[in-house]
Amino acid sequence: MQNPDISIILVNYKTPHLIVDCLHSVEKHTSGITYEVLVVNNDPDPSGQAVVLNAFPTTRWIEMGYNAGFSRANNRGIAESKGRLVLLLNSDTLLIDNVLKRCVDLLDSRPEVAAVGPMQITRDGQVHTEAYDGFSQLRRYFYIVPGSGFFKKLLHRLLPDNQYTDPDEVDWLIGSFIMTRRETIQKAGMLDDNFFMYAEDVEWCYRLGKHGKMLLLRDAFYIHLEYGSSTDYQERKVTHINRFKPQMHVSNLLWVRKQYGVGAYLILILHYLTLIPVIFGWKIGVNLLKLRPPFSELENQREFARHVGIFLRFFWKTVFNQKGFYKI
Repeated sequence: MQNPDISIILVNYKTPHLIVDCLHSVEKHTSGITYEVLVVNNDPDPSGQAVVLNAFPTTRWIEMGYNAGFSRANNRGIAESKGRLVLLLNSDTLLIDNVLKRCVDLLDSRPEVAAVGPMQITRDGQVHTEAYDGFSQLRRYFYIVPGSGFFKKLLHRLLPDNQYTDPDEVDWLIGSFIMTRRETIQKAGMLDDNFFMYAEDVEWCYRLGKHGKMLLLRDAFYIHLEYGSSTDYQERKVTHINRFKPQMHVSNLLWVRKQYGVGAYLILILHYLTLIPVIFGWKIGVNLLKLRPPFSELENQREFARHVGIFLRFFWKTVFNQKGFYKI
């Protein structure tokens, strides 16, 4: 049998029913190309296999044997896939039209393009406005500074965005939908398996982008529900200083170290360490001015200090860029 046009790779961790919904949308909306589906299982619960294979018996089910995270699971899928193109697709996504055919045609007709993906929308059709596609956008977000225009302008000056003549060209594509050629992966390498979850798509796109353009099709869309397995690794409370989910930011810091070097990483760590006495001192001062007990209502500050402590667990490994599994 001839190899398919696309190998669609999904990772399962407690999301078999989402995968079934996703594959129904793929089946409904995809025509004019051939594809295979590989589901790489990170979930120790064996029941998901029957859920998926009963609905889609031709799916190739691959067991990892443990929760291997996003990079290692997708790398296993890539290694066992047969398509000339590879699509990483999140389990919590839904196609709404024949976007796979459009992406295939684009990669086939434009050899200067390394990878392509469509825009994310919500179930009710709203574009995900908080989705970043630039390296500097992410790096600026990592700095916790007052929200005034001065500091925003300063960060933009220090960390400017890359400029492209093609309006669809970006620095990186969200890992929930990345299509690329097998030959491009052979040149750039697979995902970095030191990452457990988050930022691996950013780092991978940096390497893919060395071999061509990264295109975000601004007139093509897919639904990203964003409530899949990743919720197990997120903290719900978000404030200005506690904006980082610990697992996500451990991975973000690893990406900064790998792409921008040890200096950029150390500056961020120093920034967070310096902030600890600043935010405690500021809150104590506010309490005194309002005639409250000086050490009251410091939960937000303590939470930030706890998060920095989590980041520091990986400090020496990150400084020396050591191989390992950067999982909290």
